[in-house]
Amino acid sequence: MKNIKKNIKINWVGFVTICRKEMTRILRIWTQTLIPPAITLTLYFIIFGSLIGPRIGQMDGFTYMQFIVPGLIMMAVITNSYSNTASSFFGTKFQKNFEEMQVSPLSNAAIILGFVFGGVFRGLTIGLIVTGVSLFFSKLHIVNLAISLLVIVLCSILFSLAGLLNGIFATKFDDVGIVPTFILTPLTYFGGVFYSISLLPPTWQTLSVLNPILHMVNVFRYGFLGTSDVSITFAFIIIIAFIITFFTTALVLLNKGIGIRQ
Repeated sequence: MKNIKKNIKINWVGFVTICRKEMTRILRIWTQTLIPPAITLTLYFIIFGSLIGPRIGQMDGFTYMQFIVPGLIMMAVITNSYSNTASSFFGTKFQKNFEEMQVSPLSNAAIILGFVFGGVFRGLTIGLIVTGVSLFFSKLHIVNLAISLLVIVLCSILFSLAGLLNGIFATKFDDVGIVPTFILTPLTYFGGVFYSISLLPPTWQTLSVLNPILHMVNVFRYGFLGTSDVSITFAFIIIIAFIITFFTTALVLLNKGIGIRQ
């Protein structure tokens, strides 16, 4: 019993330490971690919402600006949660700091949760900033706050874990940018951020449903506007299933030393 309590205390202290390190790193270089995404999303609001939006008209009964706001917030959270964990974990590997964690009594599960917390912190912080920016362009409509908060937190956890897997397998800094460039960004842009899949031909609608990010964007939009192109229940099942799969995979990889022991 004493050993169990001791292990819990050790892992808790280690987890909190990693969380503090991640938060300190993000806030220390805020001009690189927080400001650029805010500027990028502001340009999206101006170009797509203010300039192009009036020419498009309504989308699913809402103005185009109101329609894209939830998608842009989710896109910011996804990309920043992913990139933060991928770069932070690989940086720890590259600097050989991870070896110090390995020789400590800290469990791999606690290490994973610590890095994931950093990704979630940055993702949600960016999401909050982007939400604030969106208020300058459109009135915020939230039909179901609980669903909005739940899905944004779950998606942030999911893509933080995905970024961690990228960091585990990466062998050089270029590897950290491959997945976001060639996989994550295309899936996000084709994930219903800027359009409703009801506008697509039947074949493309079917293909779009295979994109998991489409489900995440739509369930978040449902929390805002009360409208969705997909099943809300199924979307949550997909998100939770991916979280369990990614966490288990990361834990197995760290336990086996894959991507760590060179």
